[in-house]
Amino acid sequence: MVHTSRHTFATTLLTMGVDLYTTSKLLGHQNITTTQVYAEIVNRKKVEAVSLLDQIKPPLGTLLGT
Repeated sequence: MVHTSRHTFATTLLTMGVDLYTTSKLLGHQNITTTQVYAEIVNRKKVEAVSLLDQIKPPLGTLLGT
């Protein structure tokens, strides 16, 4: 449970734009590379979200009325 709470806290901070250094210090990490694990998760989620845009965009011709 504690690990899950820390994971949620870290990923929430990073998702909200809190920098890696500050997140690292708030988690009490001695080494910032430990915190980078969470940043990689957030980055992967961003890439996944952007890839979903292809599923919702209408064809260009529809937008242009052609």
